[in-house]
Amino acid sequence: MVPDLPEIDWTRPWYGAVRPAFDRLAPAGSFIDASFIDRFNANAARLALQNHHGRPIRFVPQATLPPDTAYEEFIGATGCVPTRENLHDFFNGLVWQTFPLIKRELNALQAAQIASAGVGKSRGPARDAATIFDENAALLVVRDGDAGRSLVEGLRAHQWHDTLYARRALFGADADADLWLFGHALMEKLVAPRKAITAHTRVLFAPDAWFGLGWEDRRAWIDLQVAGQLCSEGLSTSAFTPLPVLGVPGWWPGQDDAFYLDQTVFRPKRPAKDQT
Repeated sequence: MVPDLPEIDWTRPWYGAVRPAFDRLAPAGSFIDASFIDRFNANAARLALQNHHGRPIRFVPQATLPPDTAYEEFIGATGCVPTRENLHDFFNGLVWQTFPLIKRELNALQAAQIASAGVGKSRGPARDAATIFDENAALLVVRDGDAGRSLVEGLRAHQWHDTLYARRALFGADADADLWLFGHALMEKLVAPRKAITAHTRVLFAPDAWFGLGWEDRRAWIDLQVAGQLCSEGLSTSAFTPLPVLGVPGWWPGQDDAFYLDQTVFRPKRPAKDQT
């Protein structure tokens, strides 16, 4: 059995993005044993997952990764995803099965950076941003319009109380702002939730029609939109805004006025450095 897997509370809203992928691995109520890589591969084949070179995605034991070969480089060259028997890699596999186009483009970006600059001690800004995205990103889909754009401006300005508490009715799958987790390290940390756990959040503005779609169509739209942006625009850390995950309205009990006034978690925005 994967270590600590029974401790995951799949009813938590932050696992909503990958819960369907988990449900496809085994009958309801059963846990995944040490052969979960085989189950990942069955799903990967059914979904026809591919890397950016068109090679089928396969999950392989970590020992398959040759010495002196970068993880991202290996996936790009072979389509094989080295996978350990732990929660970190378990969530990574679920994300591959949920957002395969985004994962493909992230790997393409990382492999291209390695090919041009080597592995080195420093990853460089583009590869750093891709790693942060892969490990710790959340995707905030916001209804395009004045209310949605004002909400995003508030988040970027760290106006936590006004944005998350006073305007909490704007959050939710049927409202104006819907958060989907992507980073597998973020999901791993949330197995033992703490108030300070913070996501690097990327905003997507969606038309009204998106909010009327079913879950699968919403997921596919997110996957296609973000992958297309990564392919055409690349990625930098400026694309992210921080968001304490337990501060998402409805995602944690006790979200009263004082909850959002805790500046050890909901920190004010640092003033811009004087450029003069």
